[in-house]
Amino acid sequence: MRALIYRGPGDIRLEQVPAPVCGEGEIRVKVDACAVCGTDLKSYLHGNPKITPPRIIGHEFTGIVDRAGNDLGGRFWQKTTSEVVSVGDRIVMATSVSCGACAYCQRGWTNLCVDMAAMGFKYEGGMAEYVVVPERALRNGHAVKVPPGVKPEHAALAEPLSCCVNAAENCDLQKGDTVVVIGAGPMGIMNAVIAREFGAARVILAEINEARLRQAEAFGFDRLVNPATEDLAKVVKDMTGGLGADVCIVAAPATKPQEQAINLVRKRGVVCLFASLPAGGSLLSIDSRPLHYNELRVVGTSDSTPTQVKRAVDLIAGGSVPMDKLATHILPLADFERAFALMQRGESLRVVLRP
Repeated sequence: MRALIYRGPGDIRLEQVPAPVCGEGEIRVKVDACAVCGTDLKSYLHGNPKITPPRIIGHEFTGIVDRAGNDLGGRFWQKTTSEVVSVGDRIVMATSVSCGACAYCQRGWTNLCVDMAAMGFKYEGGMAEYVVVPERALRNGHAVKVPPGVKPEHAALAEPLSCCVNAAENCDLQKGDTVVVIGAGPMGIMNAVIAREFGAARVILAEINEARLRQAEAFGFDRLVNPATEDLAKVVKDMTGGLGADVCIVAAPATKPQEQAINLVRKRGVVCLFASLPAGGSLLSIDSRPLHYNELRVVGTSDSTPTQVKRAVDLIAGGSVPMDKLATHILPLADFERAFALMQRGESLRVVLRP
C-alpha cells in the first residue's frame, strides 16, 4: 500500500509498504480520508521527539472496517462505550489511545492517561491506504462509529472538533453565553463553531491576521475583531452591557492573548487556555487581583476522550456544523507537500488527504 512515512525533520516520503495484517483483538480500516493537523506540519518542519522514525503519520482519519481479528469475528462490542462495531461500518478514533488502568483513566479522564500511546506516534497512523486499530484502543472504546451519509472528508474532522468539545465542556459553556475566541486559525474557528453548537448566543472572534479574519467572514460569527487595530476589551464590554464575556477561549499560541484574556470575562467567567505555548516560552505574567476578586476560573484543555469524539460525530451528522467550510481543501495523498504549503501560507483551514 501507499503511505506517508516520517523519517525525520523535513523528510516525509510517500512510499510503498506492506499492507498491515490484522492481529488478534484488532481491526483493520480501509482509510478514505485523513486530515492534516498542525502537529503534522510541526513534525515535518522541526521534528517531533514523540515520534520514532520511520513511522506512518496521521491521526485525524476515517475509513471503513474491512477486517477484524479471528477472535472478534465480523462484529465486536466495546465494553467501555457499549458500542457495537461491524465489518463494513465507518469509524473514526479517539486517537490518543489510553491505557484504561491508571488513576486518570479510572476517572474517565482518558485524555490525561499517564501511559498514552497515540496513533501516528507510537502506532502506525492513518495517512495510508490501511491502518490497524490496536487491541488496546478497542478495549478502551477508542473506535467511534459514524452514521451512514457523512462524507469521509467531514468525518475525518471529528478528532479536532472533539478537542473543541472538550474545551466547551471544560468551560461549562451554557446556552445564551457570550463567548470570545482569540485566534482565527483552524482550531480557533473550530472552537467558535462548537461554541455556537453548544448554544452560545454571541461569538466574538479575535485575530491580528487580516487574511485569517477575511477567511472567518464566511462563518457568520457575531463580531470579528483585530486587536491590533481595535480595543478588544472595549468591544466585548460594549456587547455585554459592561459585564464581559462568559467564556474566553484562547486558541492563539502566544503569551500576550493568554495574559490578557482574564480582562475579557465577567465575574465568575472562565478563561480556557486551548493553545499550547512552546517549551522555554510558556511562562505567563498574570494579574492575580482579577482572578481573586472576580472569582475567575482558568482552565486548560488538551486532547479529547472517546465520549467527546462521539459528541463531535453526532454534531457533524446533525448537519448544522458548516463542514464544507472547515474542510477547505481535499487533495490526493501524493499532494502532501502542497497540503503543508497551504497550511504555512494560511490559505487553508483543514486540508484532507484522500488515499
